Amino acid sequence: MISFSRAKSRDHVHPHGRVSTSLDTSGVWVAILLALSAIPAHADSSMPKAAYADTQLPNPKQEADAHALMESVRCLVCQGQSIADSDAELAADMRAMIRRRIAAGEKPEAIRRWLIERYGDWVSYKPVLDAATAPLWIAPFLLIAVGIWLARGRFRKRRN
Repeated sequence: MISFSRAKSRDHVHPHGRVSTSLDTSGVWVAILLALSAIPAHADSSMPKAAYADTQLPNPKQEADAHALMESVRCLVCQGQSIADSDAELAADMRAMIRRRIAAGEKPEAIRRWLIERYGDWVSYKPVLDAATAPLWIAPFLLIAVGIWLARGRFRKRRN
């Protein structure tokens, strides 16, 4: 345990002759940093998971539709996983919401549109082709074409 009574007093003489006293508080800062580093360990919620988060729907067709949609929706917390693969609480809530809405008869494409409207195109692993995403769809083909054109020019020069 860090004792605050061990803080050492140091006298500093300023150029104008004044004397000031400061405390060595490095131990206090270490204690504060250690306490702050423990905060993320308590970040998980104590709330129970949503009802359909990990429970499959009784109708196999509806569950297959729900699972296909969950595979194509990006986890907003993990960012590199679909909500079907993520253990994050937000992903569990999103899985439950998708299952509830499909069980209520809503079509997966309508749910996908709602998610994209709410969270943006980024939430979907299957982005739509529109003016904002067109460069992302076209760029790979342009780069391949430029590479082929450059390679063709290099091979022609070597032949001559």
